[in-house]
Amino acid sequence: MLKRYLLTPGPTPVPPEVLLRMAQPLIHHRTAEFSQLFAEVQEGLRWLFQTAQEVLILAASGTGAMEAAVVNTCAAGDTVIVVNGGKFGERWLKICQAFAVQAVEVKVEWGQAVRGSAVAQALQAHPEARAVLLQASETSTTVLHPVEEIAALTRNTDTLLIVDGITAVGATDMPMDRWGLDLVVTGSQKALMLPPGLAFIALSPKAWSRIEKATLPRFYFDLRREATEQRNHTTAYTPAISLLNGLHAVLQLLRQEGRDHVFARHARLAAATRAAVQALGLRLLAPEHPSPAATGVWLPADLNGARLLSYMRERMGVDLAGGQGHLKGKVARVAHIGYAGPFDVLTAISALEMALSRFGWALELGRGVRAAEEVLLEGWPALG
Repeated sequence: MLKRYLLTPGPTPVPPEVLLRMAQPLIHHRTAEFSQLFAEVQEGLRWLFQTAQEVLILAASGTGAMEAAVVNTCAAGDTVIVVNGGKFGERWLKICQAFAVQAVEVKVEWGQAVRGSAVAQALQAHPEARAVLLQASETSTTVLHPVEEIAALTRNTDTLLIVDGITAVGATDMPMDRWGLDLVVTGSQKALMLPPGLAFIALSPKAWSRIEKATLPRFYFDLRREATEQRNHTTAYTPAISLLNGLHAVLQLLRQEGRDHVFARHARLAAATRAAVQALGLRLLAPEHPSPAATGVWLPADLNGARLLSYMRERMGVDLAGGQGHLKGKVARVAHIGYAGPFDVLTAISALEMALSRFGWALELGRGVRAAEEVLLEGWPALG
C-alpha cells in the first residue's frame, strides 16, 4: 500500500469534515433550504474577501472567472495593461486576445515580481487603458506581486484593477475594500480546500458601473443576470450544490481558526519550506517576493527533474508540482496552501531529500527537515 500526499498548489487536499458535508443528500436549488445555505455562504465569502461588496459564485474553474472578468468589463478594441510574469499572466493575454481586447504587456522575468514603477509607466504611456490585469500570486513561478502598491495607482482613476487571486485569497492578507481592488477572482480548489468546480468574483461599485456598459458577448458568464439572482440568494443556472455544502463547512473552519491566524499559518509554512530548501543548497525560484501558497525550487541541473518528480509520486506517494512552460523539468513547486500544516511541509522536504539522494545527488539527509523544524518551532504553541 502506498499512502498518498497531495502537495500541489491545486488541486489541494480536502478536510475530512468537508468531504462528509459534500456527501450529504442533494437538495433542490429552488428551495428555501438552499437559499438559506447560499445566503450564509455569501456572507462568509464577504468575510474572506474582506469586502462589503457582492461576491458572485459560479459553477466554473478559476479560468472561467478570469474570462468573466474580461467579458463583463471590456469592449472589443479596449486597451488593458496585463502584467505577464508567468503561465497565468499569459492566460490573461490569451483571454484578451480571444475577445479582441488590446493588451499592453508588462513583461516580468519568471521568478520576479512586477515593479510598481513599470505599471505606472505603462499607465502613463496608455492613459486610455481601461484596466490593469495581474496575478496576486503567480502560481507557476510562486511569486507574490505587489497588489497593494499597484492598487494605489488605479484607486482614484477610471482604470479598473482586476486581480487573479486564485492562489492568494485565503492564503495571504489582501483586503479588497481597504486596498481599493475592483475585481478579484479565485477558485475552490486552492486555499478554499474544495474540489475544483466553483469560481468566485468579488466586485467593487466601480467595476459594476463598467459591467453595465460592457459590450462583449456574454451569456453563461453574464454577471448582470447572475447578480440579479444571487441578490435573492439563488443562482441563474444550476449550481454545484454539493460543492456549496462543502464551502459552507470550509468557511466555518476558516472562521474558527481566525482570518489572521490562517494567513500566519501560510506564512510560517512558506518560511519553513524556504529555509529547508536553502539548507539543502538548492535555489529558490522566487527568492525576493515569494508566495505563501507554494515554494518554487530549482532542481539540480544534472538531474532529470520530471523523472525525479515522477519517482516521488509513483514510488513515494508524494505529489509535488513541476514547472510549467520553459521551467518544465527544471523546478519543483512545494505547496503549503489550504488544508496544510507543519507535518505536510516536513513530509515534502523529507521526501525530496530522499529522492535527491536516490538519484545520486550528494546531500546530508535530514538537514532540510531540521531547518524547517527550527522555523516551525518558533510558532509552535507553548506548553499549557
